[in-house]
Amino acid sequence: MKVPTWLESLLSTPFFTNCSRHRETSRNECNMYCIDCMNNAFCFYCRSSAHRDHLVIQIRRSSYHDVVRVGEVEKVLDVRGVQTYVINGARVVFLNERPLQTKTTGPSSGSSSSKGLSHSHLCEICGRSLSDPFRFCSLGCKLVGIRQKGDTSFVLSNRNNEEESREGRVEEMYNNRCKAHSNSRRRKGIPHRAPFGP
Repeated sequence: MKVPTWLESLLSTPFFTNCSRHRETSRNECNMYCIDCMNNAFCFYCRSSAHRDHLVIQIRRSSYHDVVRVGEVEKVLDVRGVQTYVINGARVVFLNERPLQTKTTGPSSGSSSSKGLSHSHLCEICGRSLSDPFRFCSLGCKLVGIRQKGDTSFVLSNRNNEEESREGRVEEMYNNRCKAHSNSRRRKGIPHRAPFGP
């Protein structure tokens, strides 16, 4: 399976509504999603009461669009190929495709919006310009890419197994090399101190 079962539900969930169970409290925005339950978004108070031991990720906002921190989501999802951004000191990825920016034509449109930017990298699905050589602008576009092309995956298990086995092989080679090196320089007999000079 290339796509986790909870991902589609996450991408279609509306966030940042007020929690109906905690209307009278502060911090009642529904900005959390439980990977174990795969239900609706919930607030900080719902997490502590109903999802205490579950796998929960927090959704944040950037320019009126939903994002998730890479450090949080990459534990359960392979986000390789998706454009990352640094917002408030943390790397994030957008959940869904954002509307393309329309370019105005005319003398005033000049070079202020495109000054110094190279648009040679585009999202393979929506065509949004990317600042780095990534393939997708969001998790949603990567999902569409997987469905269309099938040449990439969100699943972490294969990558982790490969990395673990590669690390194991490197460590084994290193240990064997150290043993061979130490064996080749072993002294014969009991070492004796040099006599003191006069």
